Amino acid sequence: MKKPIILVTGSEGQLGNALKRHADRFSDFDFLFIDKNDVDLTDETDFIDFANEYQVKFLINCAAYTAVDLAEKEREIAQIVNADVPFMLARYCKQRNIRLIHISTDYIFDGAGNSPLTESSRTNPLSVYGSTKLEGERRVLEALSDAYVIRTSWVYSIFGKNFLKTMVNLGKQREELQVVFDQVGSPTCAGDLAEAILTIIQCIEAGEDFPGIYNYSNEGVISWYDFAVEIMKKANLSCKIIPIRTSEYPTAATRPVFSVLDKAKIKTVFGLTISHWSTSLEKTIKELQS
Repeated sequence: MKKPIILVTGSEGQLGNALKRHADRFSDFDFLFIDKNDVDLTDETDFIDFANEYQVKFLINCAAYTAVDLAEKEREIAQIVNADVPFMLARYCKQRNIRLIHISTDYIFDGAGNSPLTESSRTNPLSVYGSTKLEGERRVLEALSDAYVIRTSWVYSIFGKNFLKTMVNLGKQREELQVVFDQVGSPTCAGDLAEAILTIIQCIEAGEDFPGIYNYSNEGVISWYDFAVEIMKKANLSCKIIPIRTSEYPTAATRPVFSVLDKAKIKTVFGLTISHWSTSLEKTIKELQS
């Protein structure tokens, strides 16, 4: 009997690479990993010609335009990758009876409050990146009622470019760094998120199928400043972190000030146990240094 096939787009990103590393642990499935060098998702014909060769049962869409500041200038390409492509994938999944798990972001919120954000909290993106990601998840759910949308925040890993790796690299070169202290959220270890997604797919296969929007990040609440301080401590680096206000570090895109995600729904529905950010950070740093 053939194993169910999981197709992963954006396979060279942080989450895509994390899913690759977890694939062996989920041996009940076969995996197909594709990135822009394999299939052009902005070309619907190219994607369909590829996907039709396989009997895909699940599609995890990790493909995204994530250059947050550059998106303010490159609105068109951000719109295509973050909104048009997910809509195309959702329509394809509906035609082929494929279950879609689409990844979204905390940037769909304005961060104006001070209470953890639930799946029903009011959305109000402040950036092109956030607005295109919000449009993407809306269009996915409009086209495919049984889709899963997973919102996450502050993703880091040993792969690609991210805050953890930037801090470690700069911490080796400089005596001090300035980091904003007035933006608060929850970091997400890409490996933890990958495991959660694959666990949800196992649940769907077992008949525990509850589509919709879910939040996922590691447990705990922290500012970027405190996160940087802890990175230096765990990486045994002597670089001093100086707290500054967001107004002292202007960026092209406006970030949400408070984007702590409430994970009660995903933990209750799928019985997930989520690690504290500090625990996952320590494991990732050890892996980065090994």
